[in-house]
Amino acid sequence: MTTYIPTLTLPTFIFENPAVSILLPVACGTAIGFSISPSMTKSTYSKLKQPPYHPPGWVFGPAWTTLYATMGYAAYRAWTIGTSSLNPETVALTKQGATLYTIQLALNLIWTPLYFGMGRPKAATADILALGGVVSYLAYTWGQVDPACGWLLAPYLGWLSFATYLCVGSGHLNNWDFSGAFKKE
Repeated sequence: MTTYIPTLTLPTFIFENPAVSILLPVACGTAIGFSISPSMTKSTYSKLKQPPYHPPGWVFGPAWTTLYATMGYAAYRAWTIGTSSLNPETVALTKQGATLYTIQLALNLIWTPLYFGMGRPKAATADILALGGVVSYLAYTWGQVDPACGWLLAPYLGWLSFATYLCVGSGHLNNWDFSGAFKKE
């Protein structure tokens, strides 16, 4: 069980302001995406052997933007509803969820550099498995604060399941070695 850890949790003003809460994960995700050259990411993705049902590369940007905005709104909603509760248990669950949210955001944001930036499919797989576990627990925790918050995280969990399949599948199909995809032609 995780508890509220203030030093490991985003500042409260992020959760209290809907624009900041929604735009922070969108901006961070976009910044990470552009910090690794989009053309290099596209090139690497096309060179790797992919499992069946992998989507075209252009799908990821709109999907992640939507998911980041939705997770940000869930964070704002859970915080607003939970911290205004008269039930101390609900307030505690809200704050616990804020710590989980921060951890999942960090795990989410390091996946792209692990997978595309460093070509480390084993580390990226470990990261996405941990991410899925934390988001599952977060959905459960914030679902107790407000059921809508738990359901708002459901599409994210679904996409993470699919992304885990893609990560493990591409790792396996490429013998857990992406060095060939990083060679200049």
